Amino acid sequence: MGALRLLAVVLACCCSCWPPGSRARTLRGSFSSAAARDARGQSIGHFQFHGDHALLCVRINNIAAAVEKEAKLYLFQAQEWLTLQESSHGYTCSEKLSKAQLTMTMNQTEHNLTVSQIPYPQMWYVFYADKYTCKDDNENSQVEDVSFEIMLLNPDAEGNPLDHFSAGESGLHEFFFLLVLVYFVIACIYAQSLWQAIKKGGPMHMILKVLTTALLLQAGSALANYIHFSSYSKDGIGVPFMGSLAEFFDIASQIQMLYLLLSLCMGWTIVRMKKSQSRPLQWDSTPASTGIAVFIVITQTILLFWEQFEDTRPHSYNSHDSLAGILLIILRICLALSLGCGLYQIITVERSTLKREFYITFAKGCILWFLCHPGLACISFMFNDYQRDKVITIGVILCQSVSMVILYRLFLSHSLYWEVSSLSSVTLPLTISSGHKSRPHF
Repeated sequence: MGALRLLAVVLACCCSCWPPGSRARTLRGSFSSAAARDARGQSIGHFQFHGDHALLCVRINNIAAAVEKEAKLYLFQAQEWLTLQESSHGYTCSEKLSKAQLTMTMNQTEHNLTVSQIPYPQMWYVFYADKYTCKDDNENSQVEDVSFEIMLLNPDAEGNPLDHFSAGESGLHEFFFLLVLVYFVIACIYAQSLWQAIKKGGPMHMILKVLTTALLLQAGSALANYIHFSSYSKDGIGVPFMGSLAEFFDIASQIQMLYLLLSLCMGWTIVRMKKSQSRPLQWDSTPASTGIAVFIVITQTILLFWEQFEDTRPHSYNSHDSLAGILLIILRICLALSLGCGLYQIITVERSTLKREFYITFAKGCILWFLCHPGLACISFMFNDYQRDKVITIGVILCQSVSMVILYRLFLSHSLYWEVSSLSSVTLPLTISSGHKSRPHF
């Protein structure tokens, strides 16, 4: 377990420089003429509007400066903006701005712009420009910036523009509430018996400890996400620290489970090749399996952190379009195939029906854990753009929860363990010492 402690220290150090947990829908900043001129339009943000009464609300504190600069906001539909960017026609700065679907002139303290008649949810980009934006001189170098606050709102169930969630985020608040509720109910029912099983020790002691730690981290991630989204639903900002904490807990859980599954599978495979069948299979007794597991865990950890710093959206599984996300998917597919092949070899030579069922059940939980993300990433392409992130996020959480249930049922099964271990002198993996070979402890 020293390797896990080392990884925990690395995670704790990296947490101090963790990226923000989400992109707020209440935006605060300054309209800068210099920034707008340099980029030919200052990018303010983007949002997935839906319905007939979506709203963009802008508040500024320096009307005189805004009027003097002829400050305006330009809203582009995502497809139109991408077409302009990729066009070979060579549109000028003014021509690009003139193609905006909606324009807002800022000459009051507060402005409301209704985005209506949207046939289906779609992304909109918001840009700021003024009379200096398309000029090449430095005339605006000393022009005062204008502070702003922008709220991006979708209609709620009653049609009122009060919902801070974009189309791609709607429903996640309710999902995490239900998830936390389920975790709470399960904890009330099974916590005492699970604690007693862990406290008594025995051959399954270490497995249950690692599995329970991973489950607690998953529950902590769900709770942090719920707290963040609860606040987010009120002000469009949320609690960024809680969003980051949720991502951190999720990555820590992924690392725990990866190390557990790899150690078990590699330990079984290597021990069967190098040791006689009369020797007990132990988790920490094979340096080669531990070394392989640690190497792959470190590789996944690097990719997970890379993915988070590359894309700071508030969910852990939505960056499959980034390089880090693609590498993670490839890694998980390779792990599923390699571990599946290893378990298949064990299953084919195993004579005992009960032990074969044990390995088959473990293989199901293992493969489900690794393949749920790649599988859902492929399935998500059957859905609209705004639904894909939700499909992946909700699907991966549910599939990994099912995987944990399968493993818990397997390792907590008194009768199955007793029958399996009584068939020969070989104990099940992850035994604490050979002194436990005579009887199971629960």
